[in-house]
Amino acid sequence: MNEIPLSHILLLSTALFFIGMYGMFTRRNLITILMSIELMLNSVNINFVAFNKYLYPEQLNGVFFTIFIITIAAAEAAVAIAIIINLYRSHHSIDVESAEEMKY
Repeated sequence: MNEIPLSHILLLSTALFFIGMYGMFTRRNLITILMSIELMLNSVNINFVAFNKYLYPEQLNGVFFTIFIITIAAAEAAVAIAIIINLYRSHHSIDVESAEEMKY
């Protein structure tokens, strides 16, 4: 079975990271910004797993970092969604431009 070269995986990860960065800087919807940040975190996870597989296949450091990042991303998503729901209740919009003030 042919293995996928490391360069292909890094290219995919780089593309996902920059797509996420583009979405984060160009979108005004908070849900879309949150999804873009999650995409960037997943590209980092791909890097950790790929480097772990190709450079240190006998160790699991990259997998542990990936599990740690997934845990942090889940907590970050829960907090961000709570903030978005509260913002929608107070401003009736999730547009970034309408959320200039944090106090209502």
